[in-house]
Amino acid sequence: MDKEHAFRVIFDFFNTIFPITDALRSDISLCSKVIRYPKRTMLADIGHIHKNIYFILEGAVRTFYRDRNSDDITSWLLFEGDLAISVSSFYNQSPSFEAMEALEDSWVVVLSYESLMNLYQKHMEFNYIGRSLTEAYYIKSEEKANTLRMLSAQERYEQLVKLYPFILKRVPLRYIASYLGITQSTLSRVRSKK
Repeated sequence: MDKEHAFRVIFDFFNTIFPITDALRSDISLCSKVIRYPKRTMLADIGHIHKNIYFILEGAVRTFYRDRNSDDITSWLLFEGDLAISVSSFYNQSPSFEAMEALEDSWVVVLSYESLMNLYQKHMEFNYIGRSLTEAYYIKSEEKANTLRMLSAQERYEQLVKLYPFILKRVPLRYIASYLGITQSTLSRVRSKK
């Protein structure tokens, strides 16, 4: 993916939130990178400070943590148009309890913490965009927590497949089961009922 196309995608997305100026476009282009991560690449690891935020142009990213048995627990499955971020580590610039890996060959726009803070200071409209994206993240996070608390395994699975009809072709079942808070055998039973 060429850089010009990548930035056209992200600028079109930002413009759906708030009209961006030519000066902001220029500054984002200067301080961001367009990077292709091959499948299974770790974008950020547990115990490290996550210095970047990733806007997914193409591909899929999984965030996960390890429970007390050192099992990987999938916390997010992210696709085109999503932001991949370890919120606490990124905004506090502190070691993370989460890791991020590319589940597919993925193209992303990468913006560092320092660059984001500079863009916020220099461009007031970018503060509005950032606030809107943060609100969307927290709404999605609360919806996920409520889904885990209030819906049955069957309902969680059906909701996920409705939201992401392509997910079974792109994400290994073990990660889907982990994301849904169920075992792979439960996922198999749930899928057989469809």
